[in-house]
Amino acid sequence: MARRVTVNHVHSELPAVPGAVRMPEHRVAISERGSFCFATCTCGWFSPARRSRDLARREADDHLTDNGAAPG
Repeated sequence: MARRVTVNHVHSELPAVPGAVRMPEHRVAISERGSFCFATCTCGWFSPARRSRDLARREADDHLTDNGAAPG
């Protein structure tokens, strides 16, 4: 005899109406790991590891500009 299992539906964390919830603020950080440098953002974006700190900073500034935030 098959056993019945009830699974409660889990709602998505997305809002019911697009634009109803404010997206998180963009804050970037430059981190170093060994001889590599990379940028990360609070929104989940990250840059590839670079040997050039300046390039990682420029990519972070480009990310902020592309998303309407003021570059630091």
